[in-house]
Amino acid sequence: MKRVIKSFLAISALSSLVVSPLVLSAGQASAETAQKGTDASYVGAGIAAGVTNGGENNDAATFGGNLTARVKLGNAPVSVRGNVLWSDETSAIIPELSLDVPIANRTNAFITGGYSFVEKDGKPTPLGNRDAVVVGAGVESEVANNFLVYTNAKVGLRAYQNSPASAVSINGGIGYRFK
Repeated sequence: MKRVIKSFLAISALSSLVVSPLVLSAGQASAETAQKGTDASYVGAGIAAGVTNGGENNDAATFGGNLTARVKLGNAPVSVRGNVLWSDETSAIIPELSLDVPIANRTNAFITGGYSFVEKDGKPTPLGNRDAVVVGAGVESEVANNFLVYTNAKVGLRAYQNSPASAVSINGGIGYRFK
């Protein structure tokens, strides 16, 4: 379990480094008139990369795609999120609740908790091959009018059949603000 947490923290830090140049350049351009954080509700698409292996057949690290959505809930720093991570064999549907923390101009960091529903148990997705509790962390930033970039890391706890191993997925993409 310590290895999973250590890996999760390392992946979250790496994800933050990937987005940091975009955040800094956007922040410098409009620092005086900008709001801290973003209240954007959006839909997005991108890539999903599983980086772990459960040690059995049908649970190797898998590359695929992601669809994501965020709906901001009022003035509270809370959002409802939905994700679909897919591979060439099946997909995982992940409803989540997040705590959003404004960290810079039009940029949030967030932590999430939810549950992964694998459509075909035993078939690999970027987040394991069975239903599991999911925790995650990420960053989202508005980089242009109505467009955002996002990146996150998710950990599916005991997300492999016949294995106590946890699955880790790194996801990123581009979103379109609808509210």
